[in-house]
Amino acid sequence: MSAPALSIILPVLNEASRIESALATLHAQRTGDVELIVVDGGSSDDTPTLAAPLCDRVVTAPRGRARQMNAGAALARADRLLFLHADTRLPDGAIAAIYDALATHAWGRFDVRIDGRHPLLKVVAAMMNLRSRLTGIATGDQAIFVTRAAFTEIGGFADLPLMEDIALSRALKALGRPACLRPRVTTAGRRWETHGVMRTIVLMWRLRAAYALGADPADLARRYGYAPRKS
Repeated sequence: MSAPALSIILPVLNEASRIESALATLHAQRTGDVELIVVDGGSSDDTPTLAAPLCDRVVTAPRGRARQMNAGAALARADRLLFLHADTRLPDGAIAAIYDALATHAWGRFDVRIDGRHPLLKVVAAMMNLRSRLTGIATGDQAIFVTRAAFTEIGGFADLPLMEDIALSRALKALGRPACLRPRVTTAGRRWETHGVMRTIVLMWRLRAAYALGADPADLARRYGYAPRKS
């Protein structure tokens, strides 16, 4: 069996209410040379069963997004990897754009829009995109993609309970700045709307600042615990 051109790795946890629609949308965009691996972190609902017919394989890994994504990457057969959250949707033409970007860059990410009714969500997304473009740091909501060679060179995701995407970006940035693709992925705004947009913005600013100053990621994860992590 020939190796796929791209492996998409989707970490999930208790996503039974939305996993079928997420995978159906993704299936319509991917071609036969794209592999899709769902990595379940020990769901207590029917997520693995519902996902199985709509992907190439479902595997179980210790809970934690970094651990789940590393487990998926270890099983992936492609030389290009895309790490995608279950509530993030790719724009049309995303896969071709990834191929083009990885022809000249070791890694990259997309701009993002946040799906929700609150008007401030547009501002949040615009600030995320601008910050990422200026700093070369990406978040998981922006659908990070990377060559296997670069991912292996940095040792994959650090085993952190929070900020694993920031740590990955910093490590990859040492190899080169990311390809910053302007087409926008769409991510759900449930985290912000459930707990308050301004409250969540302030919390994330504080957590990122604390992480930059050397705070323990486990402590930051506990502080973040009032807002359930997206999978």
